[in-house]
Amino acid sequence: MKRLVDTCGWIEVLVDGPLADAYAPLLDDLTDVIVPAALQHELYKWICRERGEAEAIEVIAMTTAGLVRPLDTRTALLAAELSLTHRLAMADAILLAHARVDDAELITSDTHFEGLAGVRLLVRSEESSKI
Repeated sequence: MKRLVDTCGWIEVLVDGPLADAYAPLLDDLTDVIVPAALQHELYKWICRERGEAEAIEVIAMTTAGLVRPLDTRTALLAAELSLTHRLAMADAILLAHARVDDAELITSDTHFEGLAGVRLLVRSEESSKI
């Protein structure tokens, strides 16, 4: 099944965060991973700010092994509808729209996606959040 790993999942793996072990297997083989250009934007921006441009370029090059998707009119309009219906920020709505257009599961740790169809929420356990 196709999957779209939210930006937070990529970052968890990059920083070896508490959920890195849950996200890493989802990014081992990018053949069925949807990579919206909007996700590349968020990821590049974060890595440039936190780690530098050289590492950002390396990670973005890695994302191109996935199924890179530009933002087209169909996806943009669906994102607008999702944003209005579920009160999502633009970037979140775009990622969810891409997942739906590609019939992919969106995997995230952002709790504002909780309860939405086609979303798998990975959250820290109480023990790991106390560390």
